Amino acid sequence: MKGLVRGVVTVAGLLALWHLAYVMNGRRSYLLPSPEQTARTAIERFDTLVHHALVTYGEILLGLGLGTALGVASALALVSWAPVRRWLLPVLVVSQAVPVFALAPLLVLWLGYGLASKVAMATLIIYFPVASAFLDGLRRTDPLWLEQARVMNAGRWAMLRYVRLPAALPALASGMRVATAVAPIGAVVGEWVGSSAGLGYLMLHANARMQIDLMFAALAALAVFAVVLYRAVDAGMRALVPWQRESDV
Repeated sequence: MKGLVRGVVTVAGLLALWHLAYVMNGRRSYLLPSPEQTARTAIERFDTLVHHALVTYGEILLGLGLGTALGVASALALVSWAPVRRWLLPVLVVSQAVPVFALAPLLVLWLGYGLASKVAMATLIIYFPVASAFLDGLRRTDPLWLEQARVMNAGRWAMLRYVRLPAALPALASGMRVATAVAPIGAVVGEWVGSSAGLGYLMLHANARMQIDLMFAALAALAVFAVVLYRAVDAGMRALVPWQRESDV
C-alpha cells in the first residue's frame, strides 16, 4: 500500500512539474505540450500508439531475453575455462570501446529494417551489464566457502553449482536491473536509424511533422513500459535471491 501511495505521489509530482514547465515556457505547445494535451492526443491516437508500442515492446523483451542468456553463458564460460577467459575477456572489454550507437547503421544495413536489427541492438546494450556483473560475482565468491567445499571433496562442477552460482546471484540481479533500465535504448535507437514501425519510428516522424503532442504521447508510453518492466524484473530478482537483505542506508 505504501508503495502504491509513493507511486501516485511521484507521478502527480512529475505531472505538476511538467505543467509548470509548460506554463513557464509561455504555453507554447509546439515546444512543450501540456500533460492534458498529451493525454488527449494519446486517447485520440490510441490505436496508432498501441500498434507501434507492441512492436517496440516485443523488440525490448526479445533483446532482454537474448542479452541476458548470452551474458550469463559468457560469464560461465569465462569463469569455467581459462583458455576462453584469456581470449574472450579482452574482446569483451574492447567491444565496449566502440559506441553501440555507432553500430546501429551497420546492424540495419546487415539485418534490414525489420525486427532483427532492433533486437540485435537491444541485445548488444543489455549483454555487457549482465556478463560483467555476473562474472564479477562468480570471481568474487568468498574463498572460505570455496575452501570448505574442497574439504568436502566437492568437484569443479559441484562447486560451481552449489557455491559459486548462488553466491553470484546478487551480482547477476544487479546486472539485470541495470540491463533492464537501458533495454529500451537499443530498440528505440535502432528504430531511429531505420524502421517502418515502433515508438522510435513514431516519435521521429511526429517530430518531423511538428506533432509534438504525439511525440510526447509515444515517449510516455515508452516510459511507462520501462518502469513496469523494471519493477517486474526487480521483483523477480528479489524472489531469486530472498536471502539478500537490503539496507535503507
